[in-house]
Amino acid sequence: MRQSSGGHPPNPRRTKIAVVGGGSTYTPELVDGFARLRETLPIGELVLVDPAAGRLDLVGGLARRIFARQGHPGTITTTADLDAGVAGADAVLLQLRVGGQAAREKDETWPLECGCVGQETTGAGGLAKALRTVPVVLDIAERVRRAAPGAWIVDFTNPVGIVTRALLQAGHRAVGLCNVAIGLQRKFAALLAASPGDVHLDHVGLNHLTWETGVRLGGPGGENVLPRLLAEHGDAIARDLRLPRQMLDRLGVVPSYYLRYFYAHDAVVGEMRTRPSRAAEVAAMEQRLLEMYGDRSLDEKPALLAQRGGAYYSEAAVDLVASLLGGAGSPYQVVNTYNNGTLPFLPDDAVVEVQAAVGTKGAAPLPLPDVDPLYGGLIANVTAYEELALQAALRGGRDRVFKAMLAHPLIGQYEYAEALTERLVAHNREHLPWA
Repeated sequence: MRQSSGGHPPNPRRTKIAVVGGGSTYTPELVDGFARLRETLPIGELVLVDPAAGRLDLVGGLARRIFARQGHPGTITTTADLDAGVAGADAVLLQLRVGGQAAREKDETWPLECGCVGQETTGAGGLAKALRTVPVVLDIAERVRRAAPGAWIVDFTNPVGIVTRALLQAGHRAVGLCNVAIGLQRKFAALLAASPGDVHLDHVGLNHLTWETGVRLGGPGGENVLPRLLAEHGDAIARDLRLPRQMLDRLGVVPSYYLRYFYAHDAVVGEMRTRPSRAAEVAAMEQRLLEMYGDRSLDEKPALLAQRGGAYYSEAAVDLVASLLGGAGSPYQVVNTYNNGTLPFLPDDAVVEVQAAVGTKGAAPLPLPDVDPLYGGLIANVTAYEELALQAALRGGRDRVFKAMLAHPLIGQYEYAEALTERLVAHNREHLPWA
């Protein structure tokens, strides 16, 4: 283990945060949030854990320079030793990509051969990622349970809903987190000339399958200004989502941009077939970012990082971890957690993405009004797929993979499910012991 030499007195509270997947090019965004928001989440030690030593050295060096530039008193440690890295942690953040960008490239490519969306978190590609990821995450979580029994596990790893459900069903203290909601909150706040903290979203659905059915000023019971937002700024919102303005007007809600894969599936497939994959773009971007991170004069996150994705996820992470540890986080946050009756048409152990009251005991979803069948039907369909996908990830087998494929509303035909199952297994054999 390599320890930062520091130069600042240690934080008296000595809160320890471990980031598994700390060599990710995303990490400087996270570190920047920890540095800027240190009053919300005081950190004594930040540990970046990753088996990729070269990347970890570059990311860790920049992370220490960011802390130093912003006068953060905490130390930053880097290690490839998972058990040592998480030992005694108060919270462990998971941001993994099993198989790296090479696996993502395949996830985004082979579904297109069957005329289905190729995407890393939904459809056939999302299923492949779940199969690779769930067993690895559960192994990490068991090791966290032994080395830091009281630690909270915060999962950023996609597909967040399925991974969080696996963690919760295995009895771990876990909450899932995505940056979609906080990104929309920030955009709406700017359009309304309001403080982000004053904008409360009526956010309902599953991870990467959500709708904003209300936008309230001042808290959960505040005035719903969504109709005004759509009337005055509908064109800008529609451009961001790449959906027609008239569709937003007819729905009267703001869907997540991931709903474009459902609402404009064939058009998206056509686009994907004629341009480089997002994985290829990200791989090239990551190479440039790592070169930048090696520049010892760089002591802030580079502007290029904003194009990598994950905007505001550091702020969402700080808010959530602070609340889980009894600190100064917001009382209400959008998270992924057990349904427990929140959406009565789903099982209690389904994982939903909704506004919740967050504290040291975890996340408790806020009550929701009845969900329109237009959205509830799709939520129920994808929840059924996620249950089958989790069973396939935990137990393996072509038949389980096929059933998950057949259940997914972006696939749903016998011939497609059969062909995609064979392609998934062929491209992921090294990650699937049963194959």
